[in-house]
Amino acid sequence: MRADVPSMIGLLQRVSNAEVRIGAETVGAIGAGLMVLIGVERGDTGHEADRLVERLIGYRVFADAAGKMNRSVADVGGGLLLVPQFTLPADTRKGARPSLSNAAPPDDGRRLFDHAVSRARAMHPVVETGRFGAHMQVTLTNDGPVTFTLRVAPRDRPGDSAL
Repeated sequence: MRADVPSMIGLLQRVSNAEVRIGAETVGAIGAGLMVLIGVERGDTGHEADRLVERLIGYRVFADAAGKMNRSVADVGGGLLLVPQFTLPADTRKGARPSLSNAAPPDDGRRLFDHAVSRARAMHPVVETGRFGAHMQVTLTNDGPVTFTLRVAPRDRPGDSAL
């Protein structure tokens, strides 16, 4: 994927448990499931948010009876903790400081994160979240460890040709 093409990003971790705190308040917590940091890039749309959520819920990272990663969070009835992550789209290719110019403007990021949360809640029974724009403390127990980055680029839109 070209670096100059926007893509909505989900950094998913299979967890035994995870929680998001803001100060002394727990704003989201799950047991076994997926904790997902979501990064929104400039140019992302509701289509990318929809596609990312569909992929997250169907992504097979849980073991089946044979021990193979062949079951999704939906299959195992796990929780989904979605956390907005402004720094995830950072350009780190050069220098000693990340460039955050790839991140969507705050209003767009909030709108698309909220859209993704609404879509996830319509598709999955256990969805918790962090809070957009807040300074959060995220605690998790990564199970495996299992961590994957999912990217949904505009070329994934129906009718678009590959770039």
